[in-house]
Amino acid sequence: MPLTLEQINAADRAEATRLLDGLYEHSPWIAEAALAQRPFRSLSHLKQAMADVVRAAGEDRQLALIRAHPELAGKAMVARTLTSESTDEQSRAGLAHCSPQEFARLQQLNADYNARFGFPFILAVRGPRGTGLARQQIIETFARRLENPADFERAEALRNIHRIVELRLNDKFGVEPALGHLVWDWQESLAQHSDPGYADKGQLTVTYLTDAHRAAARQLVADMRECGFDEVEIDAVGNVVGRYRGAAAGARYLLTGSHYDTVRNGGRYDGRLGIFTPMACVRELARAGRRLPFGIEVVGFAEEEGQRYKATFLGSGALIGHFNPAWLEQKDAAGIPMREAMRDAGLPATLEAIAALRRDPSRYLGFVEVHIEQGPVLNELDLPLGIVTSINGGVRLQCEVTGMASHAGTTPMDRRRDAAVAVAELALFVEQRARRDGDSVGTIGMLEVPSGSINVVPGRCLFSLDLRAPDDPQRDAMVADVLAKLKEICTRRGLRFVVEETMRAAAAPSAPDWQQRWERAVEALGVPLYRMPSGAGHDAMKLHEVMPQAMLFVRGQNSGISHNPLESTTSDDIDLAVRAFQRLLEDLAREQPAA
Repeated sequence: MPLTLEQINAADRAEATRLLDGLYEHSPWIAEAALAQRPFRSLSHLKQAMADVVRAAGEDRQLALIRAHPELAGKAMVARTLTSESTDEQSRAGLAHCSPQEFARLQQLNADYNARFGFPFILAVRGPRGTGLARQQIIETFARRLENPADFERAEALRNIHRIVELRLNDKFGVEPALGHLVWDWQESLAQHSDPGYADKGQLTVTYLTDAHRAAARQLVADMRECGFDEVEIDAVGNVVGRYRGAAAGARYLLTGSHYDTVRNGGRYDGRLGIFTPMACVRELARAGRRLPFGIEVVGFAEEEGQRYKATFLGSGALIGHFNPAWLEQKDAAGIPMREAMRDAGLPATLEAIAALRRDPSRYLGFVEVHIEQGPVLNELDLPLGIVTSINGGVRLQCEVTGMASHAGTTPMDRRRDAAVAVAELALFVEQRARRDGDSVGTIGMLEVPSGSINVVPGRCLFSLDLRAPDDPQRDAMVADVLAKLKEICTRRGLRFVVEETMRAAAAPSAPDWQQRWERAVEALGVPLYRMPSGAGHDAMKLHEVMPQAMLFVRGQNSGISHNPLESTTSDDIDLAVRAFQRLLEDLAREQPAA
């Protein structure tokens, strides 16, 4: 029979420790210490309590915990001395059936890893969905993590131990994160669509109105209809819009969603998690035949990343009437204007049709968005969810510095007008200036010497600037300082420069009452509250201009990396996000006046 929290909460310490045996490998002290936090309000609360014990244990006990774990496909597996839990996990991953070549590779990796770090490689081989990683995935992860710094790798080992424990707890308690699995599977399915040149490499790239983008939109339409939405459409800019009506005619809507386009060679969860999470909630409402006092409008925004055209937040911007007419004439790298791309996709490509998408804010309660964190904070704190307090304001600039191309061998160092060195000097200043604020960030993410040659002093340098801060005055002060420094450098070095501002987004603090709704929803799950700003931009920034908004972050794996194929999260964390969204809906329903 599965365990219950009631049993754990009611048992004496010795019996409760026995019931939780086998979670942390040969380390019953963790569960025993965590029992001091009883009564546990949820399984998530128990998981968090044990993670907190490990965090507070100190480096020596943490290393002892790591070293208590067996190697993957190591001596203990061969000798059949693994614990029953480890035997099951390694068997599920097929490690008991390695080819001779795979087994030899794993043995070499084990030896190299132990020599480098002094403890065994730890990986939750059942993976983010709990169904098991393939042997090749395990070997690739092993090889990649062998390159990590020692402190980082020790922390990564502990994070994987906590994931192993989470899965073992699910087994003990007979818990299945069914809604998390559903959303995880939807995202995997949507990721089959990728642009040419990337799909054949197994990479995910979906840019605005390509064939892959249009296929993704069609799949979202089909998924929404299957969930039970009353109306589903692709609008004039390619947004996928699903509406689930409220109980009464004319009821207002809660607006939610995120984007389904991606960066080049990106991850599967950025944006898309915020579409599928509310879709799962609507699916459950429709299956129960239930209507809320308000409707739910879920939008898969067609464009947020600004990859094919310089038109960032195009999808959400259209909903608030912010569509720049000049965008229609922009050309992509292949010379295709946006207007032509729209027509090829069957969209009207007229300003009148796009203007008609503008929403009336009075018809909406507000906007909420669920998003993968895209950073390391929640991952490092062993927290599954975070409450967003504000979205940083940002400015993006495309810049060019022009000097004089000249012979690298014959031009004396004090006679050079080197455009690249000037930008390198500016890059160091950007780093120093952003650090001065503590919570500002500055990045030169694109840097190019056109027609550069190994033996030519660079005469031109093209580069980007991305400058962000939690509030607009702080951001604007940093922008002014960086541009002043660029002018000073170029004047001193005899160079010219031009700057084009391509995006300016205001900071978007969360509406207090909406932030509190997320907080109540998370707290009800037994998960600690953690409030944090968002350094990344989101569609919520655009909706913030016309209605109240608030966001919920979901922990990412692999140190929270995003805009990268390693971007990942677990079905358990997704399940918590879905349940938090359901609780927010219930909270909101109770607030609405009776019809």
